Amino acid sequence: MGMFHKLKVGDMIINSIDWEMTPDLTFGTFESWGGRERVRNNNELIYYFFIDNWGDSPKLCLMERGVKHAKIIAEINAPLNMVSECVKSQGAVAFFERSFAINEALQEWLIKNVLDDGDASLIHPIKEQQFVEDMGPRLPKWDGKKTSGDALLLPSSQAVLTDEQVAEIIKKWNFFDSQLNPEGSFLTHFCDSGSHTLVDQHSGLMWQRGGLDISSHRTMNKNIAELNKKGFRGHHDWRLPTLEEAMSLMESAMNDKGIYLNPNFSREQPFIFVAAQRAPGGYWFVDYKQGRAFWSSGTIPGGFGRLCRSVTE
Repeated sequence: MGMFHKLKVGDMIINSIDWEMTPDLTFGTFESWGGRERVRNNNELIYYFFIDNWGDSPKLCLMERGVKHAKIIAEINAPLNMVSECVKSQGAVAFFERSFAINEALQEWLIKNVLDDGDASLIHPIKEQQFVEDMGPRLPKWDGKKTSGDALLLPSSQAVLTDEQVAEIIKKWNFFDSQLNPEGSFLTHFCDSGSHTLVDQHSGLMWQRGGLDISSHRTMNKNIAELNKKGFRGHHDWRLPTLEEAMSLMESAMNDKGIYLNPNFSREQPFIFVAAQRAPGGYWFVDYKQGRAFWSSGTIPGGFGRLCRSVTE
């Protein structure tokens, strides 16, 4: 429910802030089931404040949010001690829960100091920048032939795995994991298969260079089904990789994009869902930014998708 305070961000005037919206609520409202009690149509935008705690220090930000649309449009120069105290009050959280709702103290500070006729110098609009990603050095062309029986076939079936089993898998295949196996290294041999895909001739898998946008686990499965119905780059059998398949992409050194991946892969999918649930609960992910496997609830904040398919005989 909005409170009607005016806020000017650059040339844009915002007339209502949704004080009840939080990062945790956005997936239910805008991604999973539509939140029609809040969102009346797919073009409607709402604005809310939140704390971004992904960097070296937490920042108070203003988010513009709609269905399949999320953009931070301003940073607010709030007292760091207030922002830090709000983060501290969240208690222990999962590793990928680093976007937080503001507390009552920050709300009152915003109303008193920033909104309506407040201090405009505290508002720093964020200009959207065009970014063209470097997709790495040229690779040899794939000849289009299915990989022979020499390919090292990784497990390809969905699994339910405990923490101990994941640790054993990483060491068994000598995958690099910054926490569980920092000396690990897995051999890959990538070829350019065209149309935004790569083939690893060592594992016999074709991969998306990019992937699917962040979503809940339920929405991710729905998006994969829709992609296969339409076909992606001429194929209809794309799937989430298993934990082993996803870990096989992990490089033992961070590239210039800040991720532990071959530079021919996009950095825009830093952590991905895999076809593995966690026992006793949750979902497994592979995080190419931190260089590790981890588990979380799988619904909030969700994950990205980088799909694969087999090209073995």
